[in-house]
Amino acid sequence: MDLLALADFNLVARHGGFGKAARAAGRPKATLSRRVAELEASLDLRLFERGARALKLTEEGRALFERTGQLLTELDETAAAIASGGHSPRGRLRISAPLLFAQTAMGKLAAGFALRHPDVRLEVTAEDRPVDMIEEAYDLAIRVNPEPDASLVGRVFLHDRLVVVASPGLRRPPPGAPVPAVVRGAVTPGDMWTIKTPSGGADLPVTAVPVTPVLGLSSLVMVRDAVRLGVGIARLPLSLVSPDLATARLVHWGDVDGPETALWALYPSRRLLSARVSAFLDYLKEAFPQGTSEELASYVGG
Repeated sequence: MDLLALADFNLVARHGGFGKAARAAGRPKATLSRRVAELEASLDLRLFERGARALKLTEEGRALFERTGQLLTELDETAAAIASGGHSPRGRLRISAPLLFAQTAMGKLAAGFALRHPDVRLEVTAEDRPVDMIEEAYDLAIRVNPEPDASLVGRVFLHDRLVVVASPGLRRPPPGAPVPAVVRGAVTPGDMWTIKTPSGGADLPVTAVPVTPVLGLSSLVMVRDAVRLGVGIARLPLSLVSPDLATARLVHWGDVDGPETALWALYPSRRLLSARVSAFLDYLKEAFPQGTSEELASYVGG
């Protein structure tokens, strides 16, 4: 197989069209089209469906792109590493991170990593939606309690837990009485929260608290800011509210009953991990050696 033609095919597939690929690479569009056509002829396969306005991978084309794109990247990285003596990670590193973690920690992490590895072009996108790492060309995705995915591998680098907090001015109601609440997302009446209330070093039995959502907000930072003003209680990550609890700006009503929150660093499953991804994973481990919510709160507040 012609590796140059295969590289041109991957370039076109990654950019979604011959014109975009030609502009990105500074190559003639006709050359890319000819090389892809030659690859199709040599394989006796149609790799693209060529519509009047859109270019779409065939099933065979998608399989070839998914299986060869990373291999070509690793070849480039290997050549670059050999040329540089094998010491310094280089090239583009694309990371997808959840909105809250991106807003509170990724700016500091990205800046520190860029200072340490100036030859890496780091790009971070904040988004809570699931991403297709291969289709969207992400090298690393940070996700909270991700669903199992056979195509991805990774590691947990932080743990957190959800706590119920309120402004000191908000009185606790008698048992069974509804409590105003601020929630992330849509407001749905008639909700019930289960809370573990710490007392004397031991948890009391889990209690059910009826809540009346009064605000529905799209960001946990917005939820925290609203709760500070006494409009209701909220379920928030301990790392986000630790400074407020330490200064009594917020009070701890209890822990949300359920498993801890785990932040995962995920990457496409492959035998050879790129030097850039390895370097960033090492940097995460250095920033959060114990992986606790207290470490994250200290990092964000530092």
